[in-house]
Amino acid sequence: MRMTVIGTGYVGLVHAVCMADIGHEVVGVDTDEARIAPLTEGRSPIHEPGLDELLTRTLASGRLRFSTSLADAARFADVHFVCVGTPQMPGGEAADVRQVDAVIDDLAPLVRPGSLIIGKSTVPVGTTARLGARLRAVAPHSEVAVNPEFLREGFAVSDTRRPERIVVGAESRRAEMVLREIYEPMLISGARFFSTDPATAELVKVASNAFLATKISFINAMAEVCDAAGADVVTLADAVGQDSRIGHRFLQPGLGFGGSCFPKDIRAFAARAEELGVGEAIAFLRQVDEINLRQRTRTVDLARDLVGGSFTGRHVGVLGAAFKPGSDDVRDSPALEVASAIRREGAEVRVHDPEALDNARRGFPELQYAFDVPKACEDADLVLHLTAWPEYRDISPDRLASVVRSRKILDARDTLDATTWQSAGWTLSALGRPPTNGTYASA
Repeated sequence: MRMTVIGTGYVGLVHAVCMADIGHEVVGVDTDEARIAPLTEGRSPIHEPGLDELLTRTLASGRLRFSTSLADAARFADVHFVCVGTPQMPGGEAADVRQVDAVIDDLAPLVRPGSLIIGKSTVPVGTTARLGARLRAVAPHSEVAVNPEFLREGFAVSDTRRPERIVVGAESRRAEMVLREIYEPMLISGARFFSTDPATAELVKVASNAFLATKISFINAMAEVCDAAGADVVTLADAVGQDSRIGHRFLQPGLGFGGSCFPKDIRAFAARAEELGVGEAIAFLRQVDEINLRQRTRTVDLARDLVGGSFTGRHVGVLGAAFKPGSDDVRDSPALEVASAIRREGAEVRVHDPEALDNARRGFPELQYAFDVPKACEDADLVLHLTAWPEYRDISPDRLASVVRSRKILDARDTLDATTWQSAGWTLSALGRPPTNGTYASA
């Protein structure tokens, strides 16, 4: 099938490449010429496992190309995926859908009759119906449907190629059948297909993110209770997760969530619920957000205590800049927010990350950066483990001890082996964990 993907950001680029790889002919469209040029040459602007290889392969196959022209897109295909950003509104909490609106307005006069425009951007409930009316006013024989994405950064290619479910919100049987044809390889592989109305499909996306964010903030709230009670949140999470009704996923205590999805999506969901007059029904999401943000403050407070009550003149090594492992995305990164807060209080902060240093340097130029872990931790009075990259779990505490000034590490992701670090003479601290053998400091 021929299709276009409008917007070559994280979601759009992965979608375009994966659709071409399963056999469709795809044109990726973006108004940013600086973004399109390297893509045409096979260079991806984002780090995502497996994406570079697929980009090279699909470009070589001729099934994928890129353009800056919506007119080119309208001539090429009758199926158009919209994957532009819906960030938080400046000065507010609602989603800013102006980019989505602009695509509809600009594309509507160009499309051929019978075209299908499919929204993948995360939007407030009711957006698809509004955009459908907007489209029909100009192109009465065309239709808007919604097909939300459920990608995890670091797993986006596999999530697209082997999704657990495909959710479609459409007003016609024809639109549903087009999407079934597009995703036929995934359906053959066992993905469940949910066909519903646009409003329900929109809510599936934001409800999923809200629930996962709630699980994360719940276990972090338990970590705070564990600190007060002298209990161990890691053991608590393991035991609670054994309940098959609850499960272990997203019950990892620590610094909390960040990125471009969870924070802005739960705020936009709450704002939209208030517009609909049902804000009280999901008022708890405000607390979910507050608990998450408080983890950053608690991490700074614990770090300050570990260096004697003041950061002035202290050296702090930071392990991690990306908001999560497997990605170079630093948008709303808890790690960088903590690092920046500590620097503002007088510390010299040096940051390491396997993939995100270039993006971190652009967003936080005031911090110092290092290309290897020992350099980041050189002469450190405290080491902070803030992004749970697998390679950080493999660090030799004995080797790192030779470069630091003080053997103190704050594991804000609760993933390091406490016994290994303690046996090497380190004081290892974490949120929600009591002293262990007299050397494991509590938050």
